[in-house]
Amino acid sequence: MSLIGLDVGGTTMKAAITRDSAVVATESWPTDHVDPVGGILDFAAHLVARAAAVGSPARAAGIAVPGIVDEKAGVAVNSANLGWRDVPMLELVRERIGIPVAIGQDVRTGGLGEAVLGAGRNAGDFVFVAIGTGIAAALIIGGTPYSGVAGWSGEIGHVVVRPNGEDCACGNRGCLETYASAAAISRRYGGNVPAEEVIARADKNEEKAARVWTEALDCLADGLAATTLLMDPGLIILGGGLAKADRGLLEPLESRLAARLTFRPPPGLLHSELDDQAAVKGATILAARLVEDSP
Repeated sequence: MSLIGLDVGGTTMKAAITRDSAVVATESWPTDHVDPVGGILDFAAHLVARAAAVGSPARAAGIAVPGIVDEKAGVAVNSANLGWRDVPMLELVRERIGIPVAIGQDVRTGGLGEAVLGAGRNAGDFVFVAIGTGIAAALIIGGTPYSGVAGWSGEIGHVVVRPNGEDCACGNRGCLETYASAAAISRRYGGNVPAEEVIARADKNEEKAARVWTEALDCLADGLAATTLLMDPGLIILGGGLAKADRGLLEPLESRLAARLTFRPPPGLLHSELDDQAAVKGATILAARLVEDSP
């Protein structure tokens, strides 16, 4: 018997089929922006068929979806990128594929993956921050993601770091995501230059790139300092596409974070060990726990 872990991204859905903790197959499909829910159901059904084809019928599936998610109810509450609201995802997927299903929010599920299999092993309390097109966090307490009352925890990207600053898509102004996400860095630099290229140009001391990247780092440090003072984590793990800047991100961010925490030591900063597979791994863990908890 096998487990399915599926991560629904804004452009691509990724999945793994595992048996006895070993990956026996991986798949990726483009995310369907015309009918995203239908695309998820079709992909999940395909994965169940693929598991049977490799001789290991699926026992359970975990699915990580973006946006606001009520994991207990299995409802995808809202996703601005995929345009859905109050989708009974758990019920729909379970009816389609006929096996037990767990639904998780993508960043929290990625944080779970890091807690069990990645950089957060044995860390206890830590924060996993995904910096990509947007910015979001998973608050991991005692190795378990904290969802909040209604699934809204971890929206660090909408913490205001520049009061009365630039407009954010959420309707507020000066949000962290508006300055420090990959999309924001590209937009603020101009010319459709990817964030990774802006960072590379900043490293070569190009004035405009350095200005944009410096403000992004300053805003990130402000957001992480506030998170540190509120939660007191032992560790902050950085994931998502922008985290691939690695030392170009970690070293300047470490010094800025320490400077803002004047009366206490800063938490450690680490790069994700699971990279873009964190949510797939976490979704597989959700599936495994369904099996463990079944009679």
